[in-house]
Amino acid sequence: MGKVTESIDAFLKRDSAPGILLIIATASALIVANTSLNSFYHTVMQLNFGMGFKDVYISKSLHDWVNDGLMALFFLMVGLEIKSELKFGSLTSFRSAIFPVAAAFSGAMFPAIIYLAFNLGTDYVKGWAIPMATDIAFVIGVIAMLGSRMPSWAKVFITTIAVVDDLIAVLVIAFFYTDEIHWHALGIAAGCTIILLILNRKGVNRLTPYLVIGFVMWWAILASGVHATIAGVILALTVPLRREWDMDQIKKVSLKGYRLFKEAKDDTHAMTSPQVHHFLENIHREMESPLKRLERKLHGLVYFFIMPTFAFVNAGIIFDAEILSEAFHLTITWGTMLGLLIGKPIGIMFASYIFLTFFYKSSKNTPEIWKLLFGISLLCGIGFTMSLFIVNLSFDDLILQEEAKIGILFASGLSGLLGYLVLRNATRKPEAITEDKIRMNLSDLPTHEK
Repeated sequence: MGKVTESIDAFLKRDSAPGILLIIATASALIVANTSLNSFYHTVMQLNFGMGFKDVYISKSLHDWVNDGLMALFFLMVGLEIKSELKFGSLTSFRSAIFPVAAAFSGAMFPAIIYLAFNLGTDYVKGWAIPMATDIAFVIGVIAMLGSRMPSWAKVFITTIAVVDDLIAVLVIAFFYTDEIHWHALGIAAGCTIILLILNRKGVNRLTPYLVIGFVMWWAILASGVHATIAGVILALTVPLRREWDMDQIKKVSLKGYRLFKEAKDDTHAMTSPQVHHFLENIHREMESPLKRLERKLHGLVYFFIMPTFAFVNAGIIFDAEILSEAFHLTITWGTMLGLLIGKPIGIMFASYIFLTFFYKSSKNTPEIWKLLFGISLLCGIGFTMSLFIVNLSFDDLILQEEAKIGILFASGLSGLLGYLVLRNATRKPEAITEDKIRMNLSDLPTHEK
């Protein structure tokens, strides 16, 4: 039993674990949907559950609670990552962020254009945002399979693209996928946001007030008609974030804690053990900012439970001959598939060409660098989680949802496979793709920071 536990722990610590779990959850949903368990699967997904009080009671199916409730926590995690990158990460300065941000915007724009080219003037046009976003869990999983072959700058580059992609998706959902707005509920949400900002301004360090008010805000946004997952992002942006302590600070308080414990064991001193424990609890809270504390607590829940659950709930596509035949005769499927498979690489490579040709003049544009960037652009065509999510927002018709999901599955699978093969080939000569070969210093751009 101990060996089994150790094996599970070792698996969960691997960077590729979330991607593998997503694949398992997706495969399980496809198997269930295409066997005799299909009717049971759809019956369970449509079970209704209600929450609330007499005048504020909301009833939804299990499928909707997963998409509106659990995915709010996923978007909370996304928001925390975005804020971290904006304040202390790769999006901190204009000079360091402009290339991956431009690549992300270009990589989101071209898939939407391709989708619209296929579907403009049809009933499917509302799904234009389906192929825009990249699934960061799958991308990190594929990169983990390549191990140390991937240079650190490439990992930062693709992770930044995925984070900015998520931000674009959040904004698109907020502005373009909102139904009728109930302003009184939205007013409550706005009041909650103001309270959260006051808590941040006052330097409140405990997570409980943020989470309680954040839950009320989520409930109000859910009732307002705006998609409830936006509440997760708003909450994330109001949770305080500050720089982590350096080693000298950690050493100083650790030694003080050790000294206080020694004194507490001596009856001649006034300090008691409970008081020392209270002191250390406060120090720990000060050492780790609330945002990083919440991010750490959410990581396992989001990547090992919420995302696989979402995949299992939403990937149950029936693959019978009629549906498959119809899918590849519909522009919704082709727009989705080619948007991810071709639009993403075109968009990212277009931005890469512009920057490496006109701005990164000191970079050595070797064939290996271009292969690596092409592999990265292919990998960004994995749009699984966010694409499935936007499908549900775009169409109420279950048949249309399935046709779009078929395009997502085919494109994401091909993008992942092709991206892995190209990157494996591109990283055969590590000395040709080191950071000094691609100098992301934008020496010809203005030096101001945002």
